[in-house]
Amino acid sequence: MMKAVGNVSVCGVPTLTPSFLVSDSTRLRNHHRYSVSFSSSSPSPGSATVEQQHEGGITAAEYKPGVFDDLFLNLFRSKLVQEVGWDSNKTGYDGLIEVANRLMMKGTANSDTIDATVRILKSLFPPYLLELYKMLITPISGGKLAAMMVARVTVLTCQWLMGPCKVNSVDIGDGISWNSGVHVERCKYLEESKCVGICINTCKFPTQTFFKDHMGVPLFMEPNFVDYSCQFKFGVLPPLPDDDSVLKEPCLEACPNAARRRAVARNIDVTACPKA
Repeated sequence: MMKAVGNVSVCGVPTLTPSFLVSDSTRLRNHHRYSVSFSSSSPSPGSATVEQQHEGGITAAEYKPGVFDDLFLNLFRSKLVQEVGWDSNKTGYDGLIEVANRLMMKGTANSDTIDATVRILKSLFPPYLLELYKMLITPISGGKLAAMMVARVTVLTCQWLMGPCKVNSVDIGDGISWNSGVHVERCKYLEESKCVGICINTCKFPTQTFFKDHMGVPLFMEPNFVDYSCQFKFGVLPPLPDDDSVLKEPCLEACPNAARRRAVARNIDVTACPKA
């Protein structure tokens, strides 16, 4: 989630144009190693390339951001910091993950985190843009155009956050399929955070809510906590949060919050797992 001032997206959310960004304050099973980089020999300057490498049978999603990707990351991080009221001393993606972790710990309930993330996503847009999109674009062809548009924008501009991804066909219902899906090969955000709670409360649920409520585009996200892939289904209504099977997922073994809980027999001075 183009023209010279084409849209960009954060976690599947189409946001602002590069000109606005400049003016705003600024990683088991498929046995591949993905590396995305910007090559001077690419057909067009600054275009991303994806390389597959075999490395001991271990998959590690690796993304080397270019100039615009750094702008997108900095914009998203600045909005996140404004909401949290704290910033990490770490630079780049590592710092972004630390701030996201702090966002998870700030709220007294997961609903607080979800609401805060929706506010962050809304803050990435200039006034009235969301309303105009919902009013003028979403009704066209029963929502098909809007769903296909955001899928393509996501693939073009969101790999800095999620890693390599591509548009695919998804079942809308009644035997109808649209090319409005986005398949993330191995989500970097999940891989780096190593936390189911961060995935579902600062990405999946708020992103679904944002698209449906503020752009009029239904979205169902299906993260896979085994291979770290994720399937976006634009145009598909998600189940109610309490009925979503993702809430039954156990914590990842590598989750730092779950690890702290396992390391201490009593829940004294131990941060509660943000997934709970």
